[in-house]
Amino acid sequence: MPRLTVAQAIVTFLARQFSERDGARRRLIPACFGIFGHGNVAGIGEALASAEVDLPYHLCRTEQGMVHTAAAYARMTDRLSTLACTTSIGPGATNLVTGAAGATINRLPVLLLPGDIFATRVTNPVLQELEDPRSYDVSVTDALRPVSRYWDRINRPEQLPAALLAAMRVLTDPVETGAVTLALPQDVQAEAYDWPAELFADRVWHVPRPRPDAAAVDRAAAVVTAARRPLLVAGGGVIYSGAGEALRSFAEAYGVPVAETQAGKGALPHDHPLALGAVGVSGTTAANEIAAGADLVIGVGTRYSDFTTASGTLFGAEARFVNLNITGFDAAKLSGAQLVGDARECLSALDAACAGWGSEPAYRASVTELKGRWARVVERARHAEPDARPTQTAVIGAVNDAAGPRDVVVCAAGSMPGDLHRLWRSADPKSYHVEYGYSCMGYEIAGGIGVKLAAPEREVFVLVGDGSYLMLPSELATAVADGVKLVVVLVDNQGFASIGRLSESVGARRLGTAYLDRGGAPLPVDLGANAASLGAELIRVSTMNQLRAALATAKRAQRTTVVHVRTDRFETGPDGGAWWDVPVAEVSSTAEARTARAGYEAGRKDRHPRLRPA
Repeated sequence: MPRLTVAQAIVTFLARQFSERDGARRRLIPACFGIFGHGNVAGIGEALASAEVDLPYHLCRTEQGMVHTAAAYARMTDRLSTLACTTSIGPGATNLVTGAAGATINRLPVLLLPGDIFATRVTNPVLQELEDPRSYDVSVTDALRPVSRYWDRINRPEQLPAALLAAMRVLTDPVETGAVTLALPQDVQAEAYDWPAELFADRVWHVPRPRPDAAAVDRAAAVVTAARRPLLVAGGGVIYSGAGEALRSFAEAYGVPVAETQAGKGALPHDHPLALGAVGVSGTTAANEIAAGADLVIGVGTRYSDFTTASGTLFGAEARFVNLNITGFDAAKLSGAQLVGDARECLSALDAACAGWGSEPAYRASVTELKGRWARVVERARHAEPDARPTQTAVIGAVNDAAGPRDVVVCAAGSMPGDLHRLWRSADPKSYHVEYGYSCMGYEIAGGIGVKLAAPEREVFVLVGDGSYLMLPSELATAVADGVKLVVVLVDNQGFASIGRLSESVGARRLGTAYLDRGGAPLPVDLGANAASLGAELIRVSTMNQLRAALATAKRAQRTTVVHVRTDRFETGPDGGAWWDVPVAEVSSTAEARTARAGYEAGRKDRHPRLRPA
């Protein structure tokens, strides 16, 4: 029986975990990211330094950033692999909360190993301990409970084996997955124990492809074959399942147009005749018009967020829903007929059960016409004169043109995700990586690192606005230190464009959405210089010609390069015409707010309750 500390046992165990799906095996936890402090340096830190197993360590600059990196890595590997994240106690642990929430909301596995207070309590209160008069067992790591799919505190070595196995089960379960937290009291981390040798044997976690119930397939097929104007909404589950070919086969066989959520973008190549592109609040006019008239919505691997459904107003009152999802929780939404199982298996089963059915020929013709009309809108939005100051939509077009078909664009919060969702042309299911389940500012650069680590053969373009950049620029130093090459396009409009427009629309007069001093003058802040100070190569551009040349130079570069481009926060891209429920003040002294409230009242009248059984 090997005698190891708890921390050494964790490191040894993690290095020998594997996932397998469809016969392909890979490391489940191939590396550990972290920042050391007094709560983990003598435990996990010593274990990594002395480890006789292969578990490389990477130093991040922020705890939140390391979780974003792990989540992006997991998404890029279809949730079959992720990274461990170790922190000290106190702020190191609480800084994990935002990233953990994003991972769990997006159904992405990440493993968190925060340090914790002394289990023995002999020196209470220790540095950074939260003293709660209700119980000595309360710690700041308890803040991770609501954002974790599995949470445990290891107070004794004997508790570790069961906790490790439970953690791996959740990480590899496509139904339950999300953030997993093992809180590690710092004294327990350093405690030695005689472990059963079996704990450290290679262990393979088989990721299943659950098949749908046959009776459920028949029920769903009955709903589908009664429809004449169907629409398929592809979510992230299509991509995680590798169900692209099954989706294409189904759409082509029955003439079903396909719209995409943020997580599902790229499920069907943008130039496919049945690909309508983005749907919902950040959707295209083509997809949204078809959605409004559809008598059937087939949701595949989507959780139907308010952006997808336009807060319940997008789909017509008579539309019926058939939901294919790995989780019964999501499949049951909108009173849909439920097909619970792997997306690829569900699509294949439904395909076989719908033989002889198809959409109306006139309906298919309308899809072609609407798709062509939107394509012309996209061309106008992406166009800019060579010597003109770039607009945000023109920047997106230039990056799209510079990127190869397998290169990846990474983005998260602000106005760019909406413009990207509508305008980006995806040829590959992994070429579009926008975190919008949590819409987390600061995700972009850290997420780009995770994408590049998971797919080093792909060029990674990180699109980040100035507001989001200022939230978490420090991970540029991590990219530089680890030799992770990114092309970062820093779009600087001196404020919050998205929230500024939203503020104006609800009568809040764009308060607090511009980077100005108290006198109303622009702040003398140089974000390009900041990026250069963190070790990145810097290229400044002011025209479209310069931007295109800079992107070509950055793509050829061997190290992380930041292209700094100024745009106008008041310029807007094309709109898809969908409504979003953001409550407006019911009473106000301002005319703007009163007008906005009237519009709000009108908009929410189109919401449908979706209570009719499928």
